[in-house]
Amino acid sequence: MVKRIGVLTSGGDAPGMNAAIRAVVRVANSANIEVYGIYDGYRGLVEGYIEPLTRSDVSDILDRGGTILGSARLPEFKDEKVQKAGIHQLKKRGIEALVVIGGDGSYRGALALSQAGINCIGLPGTIDNDISSTDFTIGFDTALHTVVEAVDKLRDTSSSHHRCSVVEVMGNRCGDLALWAGIACGAEIVVTAQTGFEETEVLERLKEFDVVKKKRHAIVIISEKITDVDAFAKKVSLNTGFSGRATVLGHVQRGGSPTPQDRVLASRMGEKAVDLLIQGIGGQCVGIKDNQIISVPIEEALDIPRSSRKKLQQLFDRLV
Repeated sequence: MVKRIGVLTSGGDAPGMNAAIRAVVRVANSANIEVYGIYDGYRGLVEGYIEPLTRSDVSDILDRGGTILGSARLPEFKDEKVQKAGIHQLKKRGIEALVVIGGDGSYRGALALSQAGINCIGLPGTIDNDISSTDFTIGFDTALHTVVEAVDKLRDTSSSHHRCSVVEVMGNRCGDLALWAGIACGAEIVVTAQTGFEETEVLERLKEFDVVKKKRHAIVIISEKITDVDAFAKKVSLNTGFSGRATVLGHVQRGGSPTPQDRVLASRMGEKAVDLLIQGIGGQCVGIKDNQIISVPIEEALDIPRSSRKKLQQLFDRLV
């Protein structure tokens, strides 16, 4: 049975990563397995920034956002020589397996290590919810709560001044944050990579909300990387009866104490990761489907096309 495992967080941080780290350490320790924390993601792996983690090291981190292990991006990890340097650091310390918490880029690194003989398990840690092998990723629920709280506050002032608030949310071309927030906040319009963006059409719809439906305010939620929301808000002012105002929520969506749902999800996934490694299984990533914790091969997970969320989009359209 595996005696020593490592854990790292990679890519963008997500609330709940600390809960996953805590679960990995405590579940492993209860099985007499030592855990080593790898700091600053794959960069820390290659540079040997690796230290033991004990039960006390992960005390009082359950409610903390971010990641106590830090994170960094290392595009060079695609290089086989760089991967071998990381493997050397693991073997030098007797670390036999690895838990990687991050997004699809982190999964690719874990897959490469698994193919090189290091059993790796991936956990989906990203606020974007853009990993199709799982219904929900660690951090998504917390980020959604942050977006909803901000939009609720914007609605109050928008209604007072007959404004249209154009709110840009994260998502990295995945529309889940925008769509879920749109439903939760009662937004008038949601724009994602999946819906497409026809500027003239959106402006016409806003005119209808103003003139026909007599709305005092309007909320437009747009996923990042689709359009310049500041420029679009100015066009709203020029072409509709609303006064357009743009708000880019930015990295505030990554922060904050994780919600209870994210804490529990991360804990369940961390437990599953350790259980798989105990069984000698690697090259898998953990997910949740229909509230059941599952695992699928990393390679398969990376090939699954992103869900279009058609049913949610239809729900939003019927609610407007």
